Amino acid sequence: MSNHHSGRHRAFHSGALVLSLSMLGACATGPDANPRDPLEPFNRGVTKFNDAVDEAVLKPVATVYQDVTPTLVQTGVGNFFSNLGDLWSSVNAALQLRPREATENLARFNLNTFFGLGGLLDIASEAGIPRTRIDFGQTMGRWGMPSGPYVVLPVLGPSSVRDTAGLLVDSQADLMTEITPVSARNSLYALRIVHTRASLLRAGAVLEGAALDKYSFTRDLYLNRRQSQIDDMIDKGIGTGDGGSQEDTKSND
Repeated sequence: MSNHHSGRHRAFHSGALVLSLSMLGACATGPDANPRDPLEPFNRGVTKFNDAVDEAVLKPVATVYQDVTPTLVQTGVGNFFSNLGDLWSSVNAALQLRPREATENLARFNLNTFFGLGGLLDIASEAGIPRTRIDFGQTMGRWGMPSGPYVVLPVLGPSSVRDTAGLLVDSQADLMTEITPVSARNSLYALRIVHTRASLLRAGAVLEGAALDKYSFTRDLYLNRRQSQIDDMIDKGIGTGDGGSQEDTKSND
């Protein structure tokens, strides 16, 4: 049962990647197109779909969650999911030959898991151990893989060809796939989605109130931010660990 559900979860991400890559040759626009976004017509269509799903389901549920859930509980939920990500960030730091960040994230995971009630308490931050969020898309970029065209994934939102491939690897390494029973795992997936959406309510309100093309703004923000993160890693050099972890945490949260 567990393996069956994990297979469906991974198949969803695989399908999203195949769909995105299949559009590369079909949706390119004319010579005036943004060179980073040759799939703009397709991407705008997916964005409209995502916005409809968000307005009908995700935003209302996230708003209720934010309004009725005590702040202390929301903090614990955020700590729990962030802690699960620390282990994979440690692996990615190791793949980038960044021993300091790999060690720090592994220490965070162990400390918060065993002494922070499974990650509900962020003891590591209180102890001054910084978090560096690193995913596999960033790791591929660190070693020279270009981002490729901008892609908007159904439900999952902004990405790129490289980051979509990285997402598949990230999903394979997600500790949530190992949680049993399936009902508990599904509940945690839903909670993570709602909590993440709730954390974006304020930013979404600012974006919607601005006099701009929300699609273009989101695209440029995503692509520039991802490139900035990778440039920062390259500037630090291989394995130097020169004290940039705190800045990484702020830029990736």
